Amino acid sequence: MSTHIGRAERDRFDALLERVLAALPSRIHAMLEESPLVVDDAPPPELLLEMGLDPHEDDLCGLHSGVARTDRSVVDSGQLPDTIHLFRRGIIDEAGGWEARIDESGQSIGGVNAVVREIRITLLHEIGHHFGLEEDDLRRLGYE
Repeated sequence: MSTHIGRAERDRFDALLERVLAALPSRIHAMLEESPLVVDDAPPPELLLEMGLDPHEDDLCGLHSGVARTDRSVVDSGQLPDTIHLFRRGIIDEAGGWEARIDESGQSIGGVNAVVREIRITLLHEIGHHFGLEEDDLRRLGYE
């Protein structure tokens, strides 16, 4: 698993992210104002280890850090705001890479449209966590 993402690839990804953000409804933009959106190339290995993942084998597309709105109480006031993280490498890998191709099973994978789709799915998935949706809920909605 390559950990390096070059400037051109980073710029390409970020332009697609801007396109995804521009296409989202205004109510989603309002939700994003509650939680900063941080985009990194990859999660730190320490984070993966904390999550019980192997930094050499596993990767993440995104992460919601903080307390879901449905779980907040008065004792949570004064804490840092929730944050939505997107990880470029995980999203590109999950999409199948930048180049469209046919895999061993005959399925079309990869390409710019697949990366755009994965950015959107990951972003909505993490926003869902911010609002208290669990993995099963997100799976039923198609955001896994």
